[in-house]
Amino acid sequence: MGGDFDLEAFLPYRLNRAAELVSLRFAVQYKAKYQITRPEWRALAALGFHGRMTATEIGAHSTMHKTKVSRAVKALEAKRWLRRIEDSNDRRTEHLELTVLGQRSYREMAQMAQDYERELALLFGEGGLNQLERGLTALENAMLSGMGKRRPRAGTKQG
Repeated sequence: MGGDFDLEAFLPYRLNRAAELVSLRFAVQYKAKYQITRPEWRALAALGFHGRMTATEIGAHSTMHKTKVSRAVKALEAKRWLRRIEDSNDRRTEHLELTVLGQRSYREMAQMAQDYERELALLFGEGGLNQLERGLTALENAMLSGMGKRRPRAGTKQG
């Protein structure tokens, strides 16, 4: 039916599916304990790791669309996990930072993330995990170097 194209072997498809499976498995854990969504976790993690950021910076860091970031920020603010700080030089810009409660929640979830990574290491075995990490680093470096900087031609689809 698919001709010569094998979707199941197509690298972008496989990477996306693997990332989704790994992410969903972790999401079950933090959702059960903290009742937060994946975009909320990603925004919280970005702020917890980097400190003060704008919503635009969170979106760029986490590759989330601005509407998802906006909803996540609103939800985290409702939980009193983050606060908005108006930029003194540009009133259109708001800086976001975690509150004390948000920092505590981030630290707890960061510990959950480290525990989850240890689970994955057991699943893969040390050699397998090292191999995967080397491969991902090589792929990221290749995509960020010359190959990743090329713009797709008009009308071409990206995987």
